[in-house]
Amino acid sequence: MSLTHGQIWNGLDRLARRAGLSASGLARRANLDPTSFNPSKRMSGDRLRWPSTESLARVLSVCGVSLAEFAELAGDGAIEAPVPLLGFAQAGDDGFFDDQGLPAGEGWDQMAFPGRAREGLFALEVSGDSMLPAYRAGDRLVVDRAVTQYRRGDRVVVRTAAGEVLAKELKRRTATRLELMSLNPAFRDRVLELKDVSWMGRILWASQ
Repeated sequence: MSLTHGQIWNGLDRLARRAGLSASGLARRANLDPTSFNPSKRMSGDRLRWPSTESLARVLSVCGVSLAEFAELAGDGAIEAPVPLLGFAQAGDDGFFDDQGLPAGEGWDQMAFPGRAREGLFALEVSGDSMLPAYRAGDRLVVDRAVTQYRRGDRVVVRTAAGEVLAKELKRRTATRLELMSLNPAFRDRVLELKDVSWMGRILWASQ
């Protein structure tokens, strides 16, 4: 497996967009200098500058992406795969998810996702303004239900046992509750008891 200088940086840019982040946001998530992936760091005069092996490994780890998946994402022929798509407002209705919070039943559409499809991935189309300025009406959020570890600052979608669906930033997770910060300062933060949560998934990518 051999990737060119341009492909590697392209892969990092695509990985950032898939996570709904800027290049500097991706670096921060990996606990790197925020300027590590800036365009100004990719060339030094006429000399190519490459991301270090350590920084690339950190990014792949925090994004849950294997080296093989990154190579596919970075390549000029990056794969796209269909994932189930549902309107955000519909996600609170019964019949669209099974007991594990995975897509079930009829009524789902499909969208192209820039990566390899796998169990646990689905997309929700944003409606309304409760997620501004992070996400606008019409944006599509790819949600990963296969995540087993969450970090403070992760953007997540949570469905409550009562059928309410929320897109928030994870502020804190304890053994008994979730503390969620609103993406829109006009809307209040939320604290949910885990017993009242049906499922949670991390926002993996956003089409904007």
